[in-house]
Amino acid sequence: MSALAERAGRLTSTGIVLALLVLSLVVGFVLTAVEGRNFLSSGNISALLTGVSILGFIAIGQTLVILVGSLDLSVPYVVSLVSVLAAGTMAGEDANVLPAVAYAVVVAAAVGLVNGAIVAYLGVHGFIATLGTGLVISGYLATHYQGSHGLAPRSFRLVGATNVGPVPVSTLILLGCAVLVVVMLRRTRIGHHLYAVGGNRDVARLSGLRTSVPVLVAHTLSSVLAALAGLLLVARLSVGSPTIGSQGDYDLMSIAAVVLGGTLLAGGKGNIVGTLAGVAIFSVLDNVMGVMGVNPFLQDVVRGLVIVVAVAVYARRELERRPARFERPTGLDAALQEAK
Repeated sequence: MSALAERAGRLTSTGIVLALLVLSLVVGFVLTAVEGRNFLSSGNISALLTGVSILGFIAIGQTLVILVGSLDLSVPYVVSLVSVLAAGTMAGEDANVLPAVAYAVVVAAAVGLVNGAIVAYLGVHGFIATLGTGLVISGYLATHYQGSHGLAPRSFRLVGATNVGPVPVSTLILLGCAVLVVVMLRRTRIGHHLYAVGGNRDVARLSGLRTSVPVLVAHTLSSVLAALAGLLLVARLSVGSPTIGSQGDYDLMSIAAVVLGGTLLAGGKGNIVGTLAGVAIFSVLDNVMGVMGVNPFLQDVVRGLVIVVAVAVYARRELERRPARFERPTGLDAALQEAK
């Protein structure tokens, strides 16, 4: 038993979340079998992976922002904005697909650049800065769009409807983006600077880093990845919606997936593999609870409990690994203190 506890203590945060993912898959298989359903059917696997794709794009971007010690609450509004702009520009015409995609990505990048500039140069925390820009976008959407908008042509809808075996094309695109971000974080200078700025901005600045650049890059990439999620929603729904982002709670869900994946909210520590595992756990939970007919309130309760338990485990491990600042008094020291 002690050997098992010692082995569990050596697990990294990524190892813990991957073990939790395997456990959730096993429990999901058993519970769906009790309900007379096949958890491993190609249709269910495709549904699971589809659920991972949208939130996965946003969570990867949120990971980059959290690594530099910031937050991005504007992502659901960027998703909604991109969906109506892209669908409106496409207008059902194949020739408009590429201009619409480029237009949507450029607008999203501009939003991310503004977020990063407010955080980096004005010293406003990302929570407030992105909440403000998100409300501005929300106001624009509410005054200019009512209901569904635009139309995606069939060639673009195929992106959301095509599978390679049980794996949707959207999931393959997500994995490709994840690999690129992992390479950026591990092999490039800007990736290392993201960790350095998130770990301690003052030390990074005194070491000669331009701390504003990683913040700008993280927020810009976060918005661009949210734009990809918005484009994927257009491919699936055929139309744009001014409320599709806020309906999905993508801001809170992406932060929850990142934290569940082992990334520190304070910044400086985390990785994309853990984030994707966190997204997959939520997808499995939603799938199983949907099969069992669990009401939405209890679904939120289960998600909340999973997040609290995971963060509590991570916090406990950090405390155990932290060196003691003051040594406990020896028996002789204690006796001398009592004698005074």
